Amino acid sequence: MADPFEVRMRFTSLLHHLNASTSSAIKTANYAVKYSEFSDDLHSCILEQLERNNMNNRANIMYFLPSLCEVAREKGEVGYGRMMERDILRIVDAVAPDDGSGAANVKVVRKVLKQLEGKSFLQPQTVVELEECIVGRDQLDGAVTSPTKPDVTVDVMMRDATLPSATVRSTPHSSTRDAYASSNGIRLDKRQIEQRIEEDRERHKRARETIWAVPQEGSTLKDDAEFDKTWDGASEVNDDDWQLTAEGAEERAVGLEYEDT
Repeated sequence: MADPFEVRMRFTSLLHHLNASTSSAIKTANYAVKYSEFSDDLHSCILEQLERNNMNNRANIMYFLPSLCEVAREKGEVGYGRMMERDILRIVDAVAPDDGSGAANVKVVRKVLKQLEGKSFLQPQTVVELEECIVGRDQLDGAVTSPTKPDVTVDVMMRDATLPSATVRSTPHSSTRDAYASSNGIRLDKRQIEQRIEEDRERHKRARETIWAVPQEGSTLKDDAEFDKTWDGASEVNDDDWQLTAEGAEERAVGLEYEDT
């Protein structure tokens, strides 16, 4: 039997090193399912890491939850899904707190909640209630606002933090960012900002890749779902198609004669 402390430390390390790749989430989910006898302890690790880590790590762990629930369900382990559903409010509060420190994660929370609902891990009514709870959390504290725009999100602050210091100090957003950081204890690290940008870009790229993907039901060459979809979407051959084909053949013949000469 595996040592509980070792399993916990290994799982904590996997959570800490989660990134935007699918393989990272699947690897961590498989590890959790492999040691499902410690599911209560591993679930507490997820909650602890959500409450202790920075904004980027919290977002990565939030994106990891659907993969964990899905892998667990495929292996017949329902404990993780039930514990996630039980503590979903605590999870949401940790990823996007109401103090504004996780304003950039509000979109992440909404997206993951929709994924969990679509995969039947959360009830629609639960998702609606949670979305009502996070309304306004993507806005800054009302006491610290921009003179030109009353609501400035952390996304804007992250963008401004990448500008040269001289430029940032001359913009209205920069004064808001500095005041917000001093009043709420938020420190925007440039490395974390760049990491978040790269991870979001990777997730968007994967999302675009799945748009055109066609589910393959069969495993033989005869069962080609992508070919069948293309064939069904093609129009019937008419006289114009034959004429265009003939003209193309004539142009090709002339080109071959020119090359021979």
